[in-house]
Amino acid sequence: MSDGQAFLFATAGGAAVGNLYWAQPILSVLARDLGVCLGTAALLVTFTQVGYAVGVFLLVPLGDIADRRRLIPRMMTAAALMLGASALAPSFPILLVTLGLVGASTVSGQMLAPLAGDLATDQQRGHVLGTVAAGIGIGILAARAISGVITDLLGWRALYGTVAIAMVLMALVMRRSLPTLPPRTRAAYPDLLASVPRTFLMSATARWTGFLGACAMCVFTLYWTGLTFLLSGQPFGFSATQIGLISLIGILGAVAGQRAGGLYDRGLAMPAIGVGLAGSIAAFALSGLAPHSLTAVTVSIALFSVGIQVVQVMTQTRMLSIDPGARSRLNTLFVVGNFLGSSIGSALASALWGWGGWPLAIAGATAILLVALLAWLVQRRRALDVYYEG
Repeated sequence: MSDGQAFLFATAGGAAVGNLYWAQPILSVLARDLGVCLGTAALLVTFTQVGYAVGVFLLVPLGDIADRRRLIPRMMTAAALMLGASALAPSFPILLVTLGLVGASTVSGQMLAPLAGDLATDQQRGHVLGTVAAGIGIGILAARAISGVITDLLGWRALYGTVAIAMVLMALVMRRSLPTLPPRTRAAYPDLLASVPRTFLMSATARWTGFLGACAMCVFTLYWTGLTFLLSGQPFGFSATQIGLISLIGILGAVAGQRAGGLYDRGLAMPAIGVGLAGSIAAFALSGLAPHSLTAVTVSIALFSVGIQVVQVMTQTRMLSIDPGARSRLNTLFVVGNFLGSSIGSALASALWGWGGWPLAIAGATAILLVALLAWLVQRRRALDVYYEG
C-alpha cells in the first residue's frame, strides 16, 4: 500500500469518524438553543455513540463479503443525508434521533481500516494502520475545533449542513479512488453476523484486546466530555471555539499513534500498551491535582492524547492480525466494544460531573484505567510464561 493511499484512507476515515464528535464541544450551545439542561444535552453524544456501535455491528461485517468500492461511498452518502436531517431538526428529541442515525450510518471509516489491512504487506501493516488511526484521531480533534468555530460564527445548524455537503464530496472522491478487491469470504448475512460474537467467545486474544480497547475509549469520551464541562465553566469560561482550539493539542496523540504503528511491526505492541496506559493515568493525576491551572490541564491533554492513542493503535492492529480472512468482522468486534465503552464514558461523564464535578470524573476515569492496566499485567505475565516454557 503506497503512502498516498494510506493518506487518502486516513483523510476519509478522519472525516467519517469526526461526525461522531461535532456535538461534543458545543453541548452548552445546544442545551441553550433547545431548552434543555447541560446533562440532558450530553445525551446527544451518548445516542450518537450507541448508534455508531449498532451501525458497526450490523454494517461493517459486510466488508468481508461485499465490494467495498461501492459499499463505502454509499455509507458516506447515507451519513450525509442524516447530517442534513440533523441540521433541520426542530427540537431536542428529533435531534437525538437524527444524531443516533448519524452514528449508525457513519461507519465507513471502520470499513477502511480492514481494507487498509488487506492492502498492506505483513511488514508494513502496523505502519499503515497507524497512519489510518492517526487520520481518524486528527479527524476527531479537527471536528471539535471546526465545530466550535462554525457554531460561534454561523450557528450549529450551519455546522451540520456544511458537514453534510463535505461528506457527499468525500463519497465521490472515494468512489473514484478505492480499489476493487474480491470478497474475503462467502457467507449468508445472518451467518456473518453470528460469526462476530463467536470469534469473541473462541479467541482469548480477541477478548482481552477488545477489553483494553473498550476501556481506553470509555475514558477517552469521559475525559473529553468532562473537559468540555470544565472549560466552559468557571474559572475558565471558554467559548465553543476556544474549547475546540485547545482540543487541537491532542494532535500530538495522533502523531504518536502514527509512529506507534512501527512498534507493532517490530514486535513491541505489549510494552507499548503498558506505557500508554501508565501515561494516561499520569495525565489524570496531573489534571486532578490542579484542575484550575490552564497549564496543568494543557499538559494533561497532551500526555493523555499520546498515551491513549498508542493504546488504541496497538490494540486495533493486534485485533486485525488475528485472522486475515475476517478483518472486517474482527474490526466490528473491536469497534463495537470501543463505542459501547464510549457510550458508557459519556454517560458516566454526565453522572460523575453532577455528583462531584471534575475531581470525581477524573477519579472514575483513573479507576477504569487501573482495571485495564491490571488486565494488561495479567496478559503480559501469561505471554512471558508461554515464552519461557517454549
